[in-house]
Amino acid sequence: MTRFLALLATGVTLLALLAALPAAPSRAAAAVRIMPLGDSITGSPGCWRALLWNRLQETGHTDIDFVGTLPTQGCSVPYDGDNEGHGGALVTDVAAQNLLPGWLAATRPDIVLMHFGTNDVWSNRPTATILDAYTTLVGQMRASNPAMKILVARIIPMNPATCAECADRVVALNQAIPDWAAAHSTAESPITVVDQWTGFSTDTDTYDGVHPNDSGNQKISDRWYPALVSALGTVTPPTTPPPGDVTCTLTVTNQWPGGFQGTVTIGNDGPALTSWRVGFDLAATWELASTWNGTFTRSGTTVTVSNASWNAAVPTGGTASAGFTATGSGALPAACEPA
Repeated sequence: MTRFLALLATGVTLLALLAALPAAPSRAAAAVRIMPLGDSITGSPGCWRALLWNRLQETGHTDIDFVGTLPTQGCSVPYDGDNEGHGGALVTDVAAQNLLPGWLAATRPDIVLMHFGTNDVWSNRPTATILDAYTTLVGQMRASNPAMKILVARIIPMNPATCAECADRVVALNQAIPDWAAAHSTAESPITVVDQWTGFSTDTDTYDGVHPNDSGNQKISDRWYPALVSALGTVTPPTTPPPGDVTCTLTVTNQWPGGFQGTVTIGNDGPALTSWRVGFDLAATWELASTWNGTFTRSGTTVTVSNASWNAAVPTGGTASAGFTATGSGALPAACEPA
């Protein structure tokens, strides 16, 4: 009987020790990555993106990341300004020159907001040719992410002084977009048409008959918002490894008056990674000057670094790195951590 009680006590003790062990860390959901794609209406400076970003933040949609290979342009308010709004670009040229796959590989979006075709209309590209380019881009988006959620705008009206026919050409394109979208939408990768045309006036909502002014930017943001919120509810973002699996080291590798060079190195002690993302604080007195081997985004003093296409995979026990230079003055960054 004494031996039985001793064994029972030992078992209770073991159970208590097991219960006290910390639970294995769960994999946290990464931010949903959103690519604004288009021409100067999206990117030069495209301040509807600033309005949209801040409205999303204010309404609780904080776990998002606007992505693109182009940096923030000034819009007088802080926001995540990364984008693919290429001034002067034609969607037909982007498709013909196979430009989008590289942008997708660098940024890995889950959702694309596409307002594209203004310069094609201006260049008198036929509606069917523009829609064929849309189809090409959608195929490339799905090759990057089979579950890509795609929001396509009926583009804002245009009435430039040098193109009397442009207004009617926009109408023709916009009339064709819903049927095109319905024909190419899938359950896994739906295409949602967002009507940016109705209620938008070239007289009061643009400064030159083409590009939005403040009221135009507000209207564009307001039209994207409900469609994007709905899309956010359907995305299952990728997971990031638990903190113990990934380490990050920030090293200042060179320094000179008014500038320095830094490297972030990612170490993986857990399962093989297919992507990575880290962050560090950079004083407001420093400006990023150049970056390589990663996608760098900045919001305030927080810099986030995501892998490039060629260093996304990190095996167990492996490392990857990205580098940058900064100009300015003040305290140097001292550490980084998984984001």
